[in-house]
Amino acid sequence: MSLAPHVATLGRGPGRSRSLSRAEAADAMAAMLSGEAAPEAIGALLMLLRMKGETADEIAGLAEAAQAACPVLPFAALDWPSYAAGRTRGLPWFLLSARLVAEAGYPVILHGWNGSEAAVRAHLAAAGIPVADPAGVQVALARGGIVYLPLEQLHPALFSLLSLRSVLGLRSCINTVCRMLNPAGATASVQGVFHPSYRLVQADAAGLLGWGALTVIKGGGGEFERHPGKAVAGFGLRDGRGFERAFPAALAEVVRLSEGPSAGTTLGGLWDGTTPDPFAEAVVIGTAALALDTLGVPAPDGRARALWAARGTGRGVAA
Repeated sequence: MSLAPHVATLGRGPGRSRSLSRAEAADAMAAMLSGEAAPEAIGALLMLLRMKGETADEIAGLAEAAQAACPVLPFAALDWPSYAAGRTRGLPWFLLSARLVAEAGYPVILHGWNGSEAAVRAHLAAAGIPVADPAGVQVALARGGIVYLPLEQLHPALFSLLSLRSVLGLRSCINTVCRMLNPAGATASVQGVFHPSYRLVQADAAGLLGWGALTVIKGGGGEFERHPGKAVAGFGLRDGRGFERAFPAALAEVVRLSEGPSAGTTLGGLWDGTTPDPFAEAVVIGTAALALDTLGVPAPDGRARALWAARGTGRGVAA
Protein backbone atom coordinates (compact mmCIF):
# COMPACT_ATOMS: atom_id res chain seq x y z
CA MET A 1 0.00 0.00 0.00
CA SER A 2 1.45 3.34 -1.05
CA LEU A 3 1.15 6.65 0.76
CA ALA A 4 2.54 8.57 -2.19
CA PRO A 5 -0.82 9.93 -3.45
CA HIS A 6 -1.66 11.27 0.01
CA VAL A 7 1.79 12.79 0.51
CA ALA A 8 1.41 14.48 -2.88
CA THR A 9 -2.02 15.84 -1.93
CA LEU A 10 -0.61 17.44 1.20
CA GLY A 11 2.74 18.57 -0.19
CA ARG A 12 2.20 19.91 -3.70
CA GLY A 13 2.96 23.43 -2.59
CA PRO A 14 1.16 26.77 -2.17
CA GLY A 15 -2.08 26.96 -4.12
CA ARG A 16 -2.02 23.28 -5.07
CA SER A 17 -1.92 21.30 -1.84
CA ARG A 18 -5.03 20.64 0.23
CA SER A 19 -6.18 18.75 3.30
CA LEU A 20 -7.13 15.09 3.05
CA SER A 21 -10.76 14.11 2.93
CA ARG A 22 -12.04 11.80 5.65
CA ALA A 23 -11.91 8.84 3.24
CA GLU A 24 -8.36 9.71 2.15
CA ALA A 25 -7.25 10.01 5.77
CA ALA A 26 -8.76 6.61 6.57
CA ASP A 27 -6.97 5.11 3.58
CA ALA A 28 -3.69 6.68 4.70
CA MET A 29 -4.06 5.27 8.21
CA ALA A 30 -4.87 1.82 6.85
CA ALA A 31 -1.70 1.98 4.78
CA MET A 32 0.43 3.06 7.75
CA LEU A 33 -0.99 0.29 9.94
CA SER A 34 -0.51 -2.37 7.27
CA GLY A 35 3.25 -2.43 7.64
CA GLU A 36 3.61 -2.06 3.86
CA ALA A 37 4.01 1.72 3.63
CA ALA A 38 7.54 3.10 3.20
CA PRO A 39 8.85 4.59 6.45
CA GLU A 40 10.01 7.70 4.60
CA ALA A 41 6.46 8.25 3.34
CA ILE A 42 5.01 7.76 6.83
CA GLY A 43 7.36 10.40 8.23
CA ALA A 44 6.57 12.77 5.38
CA LEU A 45 2.81 12.37 5.81
CA LEU A 46 2.87 12.87 9.57
CA MET A 47 5.05 15.96 9.40
CA LEU A 48 3.07 17.51 6.54
CA LEU A 49 -0.10 17.08 8.60
CA ARG A 50 1.62 18.65 11.59
CA MET A 51 2.88 21.65 9.63
CA LYS A 52 -0.52 22.22 8.03
CA GLY A 53 -2.58 21.52 11.15
CA GLU A 54 -4.99 18.60 11.17
CA THR A 55 -8.65 19.08 10.27
CA ALA A 56 -11.58 17.36 11.96
CA ASP A 57 -12.18 15.33 8.79
CA GLU A 58 -8.60 14.10 8.84
CA ILE A 59 -8.69 13.16 12.51
CA ALA A 60 -12.04 11.40 12.04
CA GLY A 61 -10.74 9.37 9.10
CA LEU A 62 -7.48 8.47 10.81
CA ALA A 63 -9.25 7.46 14.03
CA GLU A 64 -11.93 5.51 12.19
CA ALA A 65 -9.33 3.36 10.43
CA ALA A 66 -7.33 2.90 13.63
CA GLN A 67 -10.38 1.73 15.55
CA ALA A 68 -11.32 -0.67 12.77
CA ALA A 69 -7.95 -2.39 13.32
CA CYS A 70 -8.55 -2.79 17.08
CA PRO A 71 -9.53 -6.12 18.64
CA VAL A 72 -13.18 -6.44 19.63
CA LEU A 73 -13.68 -5.42 23.26
CA PRO A 74 -16.63 -5.81 25.65
CA PHE A 75 -18.98 -2.94 26.39
CA ALA A 76 -17.74 0.07 28.34
CA ALA A 77 -19.84 3.08 29.27
CA LEU A 78 -16.89 5.45 29.43
CA ASP A 79 -13.74 5.72 27.34
CA TRP A 80 -10.83 7.38 29.20
CA PRO A 81 -7.65 7.87 27.12
CA SER A 82 -4.37 8.81 28.85
CA TYR A 83 -1.60 9.98 26.50
CA ALA A 84 0.11 12.91 28.16
CA ALA A 85 3.68 11.72 27.45
CA GLY A 86 4.68 11.43 31.11
CA ARG A 87 4.80 15.16 31.92
CA THR A 88 2.46 14.96 34.87
CA ARG A 89 1.87 17.67 37.40
CA GLY A 90 2.20 15.53 40.48
CA LEU A 91 0.37 12.28 41.15
CA PRO A 92 -2.30 11.16 38.64
CA TRP A 93 -5.31 11.83 40.88
CA PHE A 94 -7.64 11.32 37.92
CA LEU A 95 -7.16 7.56 38.32
CA LEU A 96 -9.20 7.71 41.51
CA SER A 97 -11.84 9.74 39.65
CA ALA A 98 -12.12 6.97 37.06
CA ARG A 99 -12.48 4.43 39.84
CA LEU A 100 -15.30 6.47 41.40
CA VAL A 101 -17.15 6.43 38.08
CA ALA A 102 -16.74 2.66 37.91
CA GLU A 103 -18.08 2.32 41.46
CA ALA A 104 -21.17 4.19 40.30
CA GLY A 105 -21.88 1.31 37.93
CA TYR A 106 -20.45 2.70 34.70
CA PRO A 107 -17.77 0.40 33.20
CA VAL A 108 -14.61 2.38 32.40
CA ILE A 109 -11.83 1.49 29.98
CA LEU A 110 -8.64 3.50 30.33
CA HIS A 111 -6.01 3.09 27.65
CA GLY A 112 -2.75 4.82 27.01
CA TRP A 113 0.96 5.33 26.88
CA ASN A 114 2.75 8.07 28.80
CA GLY A 115 6.33 7.50 27.78
CA SER A 116 9.07 5.50 29.44
CA GLU A 117 8.70 7.41 32.71
CA ALA A 118 5.57 5.35 33.55
CA ALA A 119 4.24 8.40 35.39
CA VAL A 120 0.68 7.07 35.21
CA ARG A 121 1.17 3.32 35.05
CA ALA A 122 3.33 3.29 38.16
CA HIS A 123 0.28 4.34 40.19
CA LEU A 124 -2.41 2.07 38.75
CA ALA A 125 -2.01 -0.51 41.50
CA ALA A 126 -2.29 2.14 44.21
CA ALA A 127 -5.49 3.37 42.57
CA GLY A 128 -6.90 -0.17 42.52
CA ILE A 129 -7.03 -0.34 38.72
CA PRO A 130 -5.99 -3.61 37.05
CA VAL A 131 -3.94 -3.79 33.86
CA ALA A 132 -5.02 -6.22 31.16
CA ASP A 133 -4.45 -7.14 27.55
CA PRO A 134 -7.51 -7.28 25.25
CA ALA A 135 -8.19 -10.91 26.18
CA GLY A 136 -8.40 -10.05 29.87
CA VAL A 137 -10.70 -7.03 29.65
CA GLN A 138 -13.93 -8.93 30.23
CA VAL A 139 -12.70 -10.50 33.47
CA ALA A 140 -11.32 -7.21 34.78
CA LEU A 141 -14.53 -5.33 34.07
CA ALA A 142 -16.62 -8.06 35.67
CA ARG A 143 -14.55 -7.83 38.85
CA GLY A 144 -14.32 -4.09 39.36
CA GLY A 145 -15.88 -2.27 36.43
CA ILE A 146 -12.59 -0.69 35.37
CA VAL A 147 -9.45 -1.69 33.49
CA TYR A 148 -6.34 -0.11 31.97
CA LEU A 149 -5.17 -1.26 28.52
CA PRO A 150 -1.56 -0.48 27.52
CA LEU A 151 -1.56 0.80 23.95
CA GLU A 152 1.32 -1.47 22.96
CA GLN A 153 -0.89 -4.48 23.79
CA LEU A 154 -4.18 -3.01 22.61
CA HIS A 155 -2.91 -1.78 19.24
CA PRO A 156 0.77 -2.61 18.50
CA ALA A 157 0.73 -1.07 15.02
CA LEU A 158 -0.66 2.24 16.28
CA PHE A 159 1.84 2.17 19.14
CA SER A 160 4.64 1.90 16.58
CA LEU A 161 3.37 5.03 14.85
CA LEU A 162 3.11 6.88 18.18
CA SER A 163 6.67 5.85 19.00
CA LEU A 164 7.97 7.66 15.91
CA ARG A 165 8.07 10.77 18.06
CA SER A 166 11.54 9.69 19.20
CA VAL A 167 12.63 9.43 15.56
CA LEU A 168 10.97 12.57 14.21
CA GLY A 169 11.66 14.70 17.26
CA LEU A 170 8.09 16.04 17.29
CA ARG A 171 4.64 14.86 18.27
CA SER A 172 2.32 14.04 15.42
CA CYS A 173 -1.40 13.66 14.81
CA ILE A 174 -1.08 10.11 16.15
CA ASN A 175 -1.25 11.56 19.66
CA THR A 176 -4.67 12.97 18.82
CA VAL A 177 -5.74 9.78 17.06
CA CYS A 178 -4.92 7.76 20.17
CA ARG A 179 -7.16 10.04 22.24
CA MET A 180 -9.91 9.52 19.65
CA LEU A 181 -9.42 5.74 19.43
CA ASN A 182 -12.32 4.76 21.73
CA PRO A 183 -11.44 1.06 21.30
CA ALA A 184 -14.60 -0.31 22.91
CA GLY A 185 -16.94 2.05 21.09
CA ALA A 186 -18.09 3.55 24.39
CA THR A 187 -21.09 5.85 24.33
CA ALA A 188 -19.16 8.56 26.19
CA SER A 189 -15.54 9.71 26.28
CA VAL A 190 -13.49 12.14 28.37
CA GLN A 191 -10.28 13.59 27.00
CA GLY A 192 -7.59 15.93 28.23
CA VAL A 193 -5.38 18.07 26.02
CA PHE A 194 -2.34 20.22 26.70
CA HIS A 195 -2.86 22.59 23.77
CA PRO A 196 -6.32 24.23 23.85
CA SER A 197 -6.54 24.44 20.06
CA TYR A 198 -7.13 20.69 19.87
CA ARG A 199 -10.33 20.81 21.93
CA LEU A 200 -12.55 21.87 19.05
CA VAL A 201 -10.82 19.63 16.51
CA GLN A 202 -11.45 16.58 18.70
CA ALA A 203 -15.02 17.65 19.42
CA ASP A 204 -15.76 18.16 15.72
CA ALA A 205 -14.12 14.85 14.79
CA ALA A 206 -16.24 13.06 17.40
CA GLY A 207 -19.34 14.59 15.85
CA LEU A 208 -18.31 13.30 12.43
CA LEU A 209 -17.82 9.84 13.93
CA GLY A 210 -21.32 9.87 15.40
CA TRP A 211 -20.36 9.86 19.06
CA GLY A 212 -23.04 10.69 21.59
CA ALA A 213 -21.15 12.33 24.47
CA LEU A 214 -17.67 13.79 24.85
CA THR A 215 -15.96 16.26 27.16
CA VAL A 216 -12.55 17.68 26.25
CA ILE A 217 -10.69 19.99 28.66
CA LYS A 218 -7.26 21.51 28.98
CA GLY A 219 -6.37 19.30 31.90
CA GLY A 220 -3.47 18.86 34.28
CA GLY A 221 -0.42 17.90 32.26
CA GLY A 222 -2.66 17.15 29.29
CA GLU A 223 -4.74 14.55 31.12
CA PHE A 224 -8.47 14.66 31.83
CA GLU A 225 -8.00 16.10 35.28
CA ARG A 226 -9.68 19.19 36.68
CA HIS A 227 -7.80 21.77 38.74
CA PRO A 228 -10.24 22.69 41.55
CA GLY A 229 -8.84 26.21 41.90
CA LYS A 230 -9.47 27.20 38.28
CA ALA A 231 -12.48 27.51 36.03
CA VAL A 232 -12.30 25.07 33.14
CA ALA A 233 -13.83 25.26 29.67
CA GLY A 234 -15.40 22.05 28.43
CA PHE A 235 -15.94 21.27 24.77
CA GLY A 236 -17.49 18.28 23.09
CA LEU A 237 -20.86 16.67 22.54
CA ARG A 238 -24.09 16.03 24.41
CA ASP A 239 -26.66 13.80 22.69
CA GLY A 240 -24.55 14.06 19.55
CA ARG A 241 -24.76 17.85 19.41
CA GLY A 242 -22.00 20.40 19.93
CA PHE A 243 -21.39 21.31 23.55
CA GLU A 244 -19.44 24.11 25.21
CA ARG A 245 -19.65 25.07 28.87
CA ALA A 246 -17.59 26.85 31.51
CA PHE A 247 -17.25 24.91 34.77
CA PRO A 248 -16.48 27.21 37.74
CA ALA A 249 -13.64 26.73 40.19
CA ALA A 250 -14.46 24.66 43.28
CA LEU A 251 -11.80 26.22 45.51
CA ALA A 252 -10.49 29.74 46.01
CA GLU A 253 -6.94 28.43 46.30
CA VAL A 254 -4.91 28.89 43.09
CA VAL A 255 -1.74 26.81 43.15
CA ARG A 256 -0.02 24.37 40.84
CA LEU A 257 -1.47 20.87 40.85
CA SER A 258 1.89 19.52 42.00
CA GLU A 259 1.95 21.98 44.91
CA GLY A 260 -1.66 21.71 46.09
CA PRO A 261 -1.68 18.38 47.95
CA SER A 262 0.33 18.05 51.15
CA ALA A 263 3.63 16.21 51.02
CA GLY A 264 3.16 12.55 51.80
CA THR A 265 -0.34 12.32 50.36
CA THR A 266 -0.63 9.20 48.17
CA LEU A 267 -3.32 7.78 45.92
CA GLY A 268 -3.81 4.75 48.10
CA GLY A 269 -3.74 6.85 51.26
CA LEU A 270 -6.25 9.33 49.87
CA TRP A 271 -8.60 6.51 48.91
CA ASP A 272 -8.45 4.66 52.24
CA GLY A 273 -8.27 7.82 54.34
CA THR A 274 -4.81 7.32 55.84
CA THR A 275 -3.41 10.43 54.09
CA PRO A 276 -6.42 12.72 53.66
CA ASP A 277 -5.96 16.00 51.80
CA PRO A 278 -8.70 18.52 50.91
CA PHE A 279 -7.01 19.75 47.73
CA ALA A 280 -6.40 16.26 46.31
CA GLU A 281 -9.96 15.25 47.24
CA ALA A 282 -11.26 18.28 45.34
CA VAL A 283 -9.25 17.22 42.27
CA VAL A 284 -10.70 13.70 42.40
CA ILE A 285 -14.29 14.76 43.08
CA GLY A 286 -14.28 17.57 40.51
CA THR A 287 -12.81 15.36 37.79
CA ALA A 288 -15.29 12.58 38.56
CA ALA A 289 -18.13 15.09 38.39
CA LEU A 290 -17.09 16.13 34.87
CA ALA A 291 -16.99 12.48 33.82
CA LEU A 292 -20.43 11.84 35.34
CA ASP A 293 -21.77 14.93 33.58
CA THR A 294 -20.50 13.47 30.30
CA LEU A 295 -22.40 10.27 31.09
CA GLY A 296 -25.59 12.25 31.62
CA VAL A 297 -25.81 11.69 35.36
CA PRO A 298 -28.14 14.24 37.02
CA ALA A 299 -26.57 16.58 39.61
CA PRO A 300 -23.07 15.24 38.90
CA ASP A 301 -21.29 17.36 41.53
CA GLY A 302 -23.44 16.04 44.34
CA ARG A 303 -23.25 12.52 42.93
CA ALA A 304 -19.45 12.66 42.85
CA ARG A 305 -19.30 13.86 46.46
CA ALA A 306 -21.65 11.07 47.53
CA LEU A 307 -19.57 8.49 45.68
CA TRP A 308 -16.43 9.76 47.39
CA ALA A 309 -18.06 9.49 50.80
CA ALA A 310 -19.19 5.92 50.04
CA ARG A 311 -16.04 4.80 48.19
CA GLY A 312 -15.07 1.19 48.62
CA THR A 313 -18.31 0.27 50.39
CA GLY A 314 -20.21 -1.08 47.41
CA ARG A 315 -22.95 1.52 47.93
CA GLY A 316 -22.21 3.54 44.80
CA VAL A 317 -24.65 1.84 42.44
CA ALA A 318 -25.78 4.01 39.55
CA ALA A 319 -29.24 5.53 39.81
